[in-house]
Amino acid sequence: MTFIDIPTEQTTAATDVVLAIVALLVCLLTYRAGKVNNPKKGKIWAWAFGLLAFAAMTGAVAHGFQMPARLNYILWQPLNLALGLTVSLFVVGVVFDLTRGHLPRFVLPLLITAGTLFYLVTLIFPGTFLVFILYEAVAMLFALIVYILLGIRNRVRGAWLMALGIFITMIAAAIQASESVQVHCIWDFDHNGIFHIVQIAGLLVLFAGLRKDLRKEEQ
Repeated sequence: MTFIDIPTEQTTAATDVVLAIVALLVCLLTYRAGKVNNPKKGKIWAWAFGLLAFAAMTGAVAHGFQMPARLNYILWQPLNLALGLTVSLFVVGVVFDLTRGHLPRFVLPLLITAGTLFYLVTLIFPGTFLVFILYEAVAMLFALIVYILLGIRNRVRGAWLMALGIFITMIAAAIQASESVQVHCIWDFDHNGIFHIVQIAGLLVLFAGLRKDLRKEEQ
């Protein structure tokens, strides 16, 4: 395989690599922060960020190299599954905070099933990212409402930062949905590359909120 020669695909691949690195770092730091005070919460979010890192790195390969269409299609299969499970575990983390750590047993298997069903839908409607955007939009709206309520009630430290991170993620999703968006800043970026950059910012804000809550006992 050789590197892709389309400028916007090159920047999409490059920003995917950066997103993967940031997500992996956040995964490890989240797990470490929750290990002492709240291991279950730390593991839920660490898995979500770890799957995001895997999806981003796979996306970097899919966007960054010239390859047969069949091979590109195969790469998108684990990527789509990882994205679906990332959103599912994100919602599990939200429900964990909503229930004050008393996560009902059915929630995890139910949402893992939902993430898998999302992947199956992508098989029916291949070649479009709209399915993921809709799936993510519903999850993010639910999460935003929950963390605003938790922030108002002062039940979760870092809830307002979580809400802000989710809002930024929703902006990123809106950019992703606008395929006509393009920016030239030294290099050419299309909606995919810009989406990755905004998502990185949202990811860092989310981690700041998580870290604030996971380390509350130490403080």
